[in-house]
Amino acid sequence: LVSVIQRTFDRGGNLVIPSFAVGRTQELLYFIREIKEQNLIKGHNNFRVYVDSPLAVEATNIFSDRSSRQCFDEETLALLDAGVNPISFPGLELSITTDDSKAINFDKSPKIIISASGMCEAGRILYHLANEIGDEKNTILIVGYMAENTLGRRIRDGEKEVNILGDHYHVK
Repeated sequence: LVSVIQRTFDRGGNLVIPSFAVGRTQELLYFIREIKEQNLIKGHNNFRVYVDSPLAVEATNIFSDRSSRQCFDEETLALLDAGVNPISFPGLELSITTDDSKAINFDKSPKIIISASGMCEAGRILYHLANEIGDEKNTILIVGYMAENTLGRRIRDGEKEVNILGDHYHVK
C-alpha cells in the first residue's frame, strides 16, 4: 500500500479505492493511519483521505465507538487504551452529502478517495471513476473481490475502455 500511494502521489495523481462500506473501508483506514503515523509517504505528509459514502461514514463511526471494546483485538485495544482512535487521523475527510462528494474534485492535491460499491456497480464510486480513470497519473486500486462481469472486475482484468454512467472512458 505504501509503494502504491508513493508512486501515485509522486506522479501527481490520486488513488481511487472502490471499497465495501463495512469492514474493508475501516481496514484501509487502519492501515493508512499507520502509514501516516510512521511518515512512510515521503514528500506528501499532509495528504488527504476522503471516505465518500454515507454508509461507510456511519460504519466508521460505529467502529470508532469505544463502547464496543468486546469487538476489538488486543492490538486495537492497546491503541484505544493509549488514547488513539485506530481508524482516524489528520487529513481524514468524511463525505456525507452530495455537495461534499462533488467538492472532492476541487481538491487538486494528490489524495486518496475511498468510495463505496466495492464492485463498482453503483454509487459515488462511479463518479470518481469517471473523473479519474482517464488520467494515467491516477491509480485505481482494487482491494476486494470483484464478481465476473462487474465494472470492477473488467477494470481489474485490464479492459482498455469501459462504460461508466452511459459514457465510454479509456482506462489509463
